[in-house]
Amino acid sequence: MLTEKDKKWVEEVTEKIREKMDWVSEKSKDKIPYTTVNGTHDSYDDSDKPYRISEGLNWWTNGFWGGMLWLMYHETGEEKYAEIARISEKKLDQCFADFYGLHHDVGFMWLLTSVADYRLTKEEEAKKRGLFAAGLLAGRFNPVGNFIRAWNDWGNGGDNTGWAIIDCMMNVPLLYWASEETGDPRFRHVAMLHADTAMKNFVRPDGSCEHIVEFNSETGEKVRIYGGQGYEDGSSWTRGQAWGLYGFALSYLHTQKEDYLNTAKRIAHYFIANIPENGLIPIDFRQPADDSWEDSCAAAIAACGLIEISKAVGEREKDLYLNAALKMLKALDEKRCDWTKSCDCMIQNCSEAYHTNKHMNIIYADYFFMEAIFKLKGNDIFLW
Repeated sequence: MLTEKDKKWVEEVTEKIREKMDWVSEKSKDKIPYTTVNGTHDSYDDSDKPYRISEGLNWWTNGFWGGMLWLMYHETGEEKYAEIARISEKKLDQCFADFYGLHHDVGFMWLLTSVADYRLTKEEEAKKRGLFAAGLLAGRFNPVGNFIRAWNDWGNGGDNTGWAIIDCMMNVPLLYWASEETGDPRFRHVAMLHADTAMKNFVRPDGSCEHIVEFNSETGEKVRIYGGQGYEDGSSWTRGQAWGLYGFALSYLHTQKEDYLNTAKRIAHYFIANIPENGLIPIDFRQPADDSWEDSCAAAIAACGLIEISKAVGEREKDLYLNAALKMLKALDEKRCDWTKSCDCMIQNCSEAYHTNKHMNIIYADYFFMEAIFKLKGNDIFLW
């Protein structure tokens, strides 16, 4: 349970978030940020940029800015946050029209924009967008292997029709929502079949997770694994561990299937056992010991999952998960947050992958940090 000191800290961080979002929301209201350039939010809604077809407006992180604004709308009741959130929500309509650049991350993109809008305001156009995205996600399901295909062929000559990734455990909540909203169980069945496949093929006996698993798309047979954004094949990319930890916890919340909670706990135990003393999370738990590269994103995501697990378990267990979340969140606040106006993002030292783009700002670290703090405050809105 939170101590009085912890509660005071949560209130102090909440006030810092409110102050930061008050000005940065206005400054970046016409953008869909991903990172910062010289401290200023960039925008992934510019079709003139030389991105691949999967990038630009289709970039998988384009829902997180909207999610931050809906969190603020729920926290403050200020209408300006809803108005700004709907700017990016409407821009994403072009992704539906273009179609070819979409992927399994439609969950990330529309859960935190349109579905959040509908949850909070009952806006019918937002509901329609969310259900359309759910249909697209369900359409990526391969019934032979019981998995959701991750990415399309981006013109690089490779065959990724059989590729699935651990990140998709955070996309399947879009399908649970669609079933809950429509009463149609098909979406839920697809989500659970994928989760069952991930449980069997991604989560190792020690609780660590693979990033990418390739299946034979014609037979469903498991072909091989890839290290993906981690240090190497078979290593332990920390953001992947966080996606699995939080994703299985979310599948449990939607289905009450105990296997999902037990899997989330197994991943959590592995994660907790590897948290460094300083609370700052490396890019990969199996990167070289003398390597100081971090990924603050992984810390914020894992903290959200650990808090949800703490709510789902008995009194004797909950402090294990809650205290681990607090350790990472306090480390981020004290050592990796920029609360000034010199940087539009809050969280520092985020990394896309072990071998590319390290120690940068990434928008979803801010989102998950905010979500975790509001969970601790007890005033959160469930967007998954």
